Amino acid sequence: MRKTQLVENEYYHIYNRGVDKRNVFLDDFDYIRFLKSIQEFNSVAPIGSLYEKTFRDKLETKPPIGGLVSKRIVEIFAYCLNPNHYHFILKQIEEKGIEKFMHKLGSGYTTYFNQKYERTGSLFQGPFKAAKINPNNFLYLSAYVNCNAEVHGIAKAENYRWCSFQDYIGKRNGKLCSKEIILDQFKNQKDYFDFAKENAVAMKEKKEFEKLLFE
Repeated sequence: MRKTQLVENEYYHIYNRGVDKRNVFLDDFDYIRFLKSIQEFNSVAPIGSLYEKTFRDKLETKPPIGGLVSKRIVEIFAYCLNPNHYHFILKQIEEKGIEKFMHKLGSGYTTYFNQKYERTGSLFQGPFKAAKINPNNFLYLSAYVNCNAEVHGIAKAENYRWCSFQDYIGKRNGKLCSKEIILDQFKNQKDYFDFAKENAVAMKEKKEFEKLLFE
C-alpha cells in the first residue's frame, strides 16, 4: 500500500532515481526519448507498436515541444530530468492516472534503456515516490523542480534543456506543461524567473529546505 494515496484533482511531487544512484540518462537521445514518452504516454489511448515505430523510423534530435492529447490522465506543471533522477509536479485527472502514467513511463523507458545498453533488471530505485503538495508550498516547489539542475550544481536552470524552466521564462515554446496556474501569480515571466532563481539559490545553500516543501 502506497503511503501517499493518489486522488483526483490533487497535486503531487513525483520523483525517483536510478537504482544504486546510477545515471539513467547517458546521452541526449536518452533525455529526448524520455521526454517523448512523457508526451505520448499521457493518454487514455494505448500507444503500442506505432509508438515504438516512431523511434525506429525517425531519430529525433531535439526535445519535443509537446502538446495536448485528446484524453489526458495527468496534468503536468513542471519537470526536471537530471542524470540520475527526475522530478515532476502532476495533478491526477483520471482515477489512478498518476500510477498508470508513471508505470507506462518507467517500464517503457527501462525496456528502451536495457535494450540500448545491453543490460537487464530494474533501472529505477523501486516504485516512484509521491508527496502531496501543500498549497502554501506550490510556488516554491515549482521553483525547486524547474531549477533542480541548478540546485544540484549541474547547470544554470535557464540553460538546462532537460527541464521546463525554459518554457516558463519564454526561452522555449514547450507545451508539455500547464504553466498558467503558476505564471498567473506573477506580473510577468521575468518576475517568475527572479523568484525561481532566488529560491534555487536558497535551496542549494540550505538543503533542509527540501524537507519543508514535502511535509
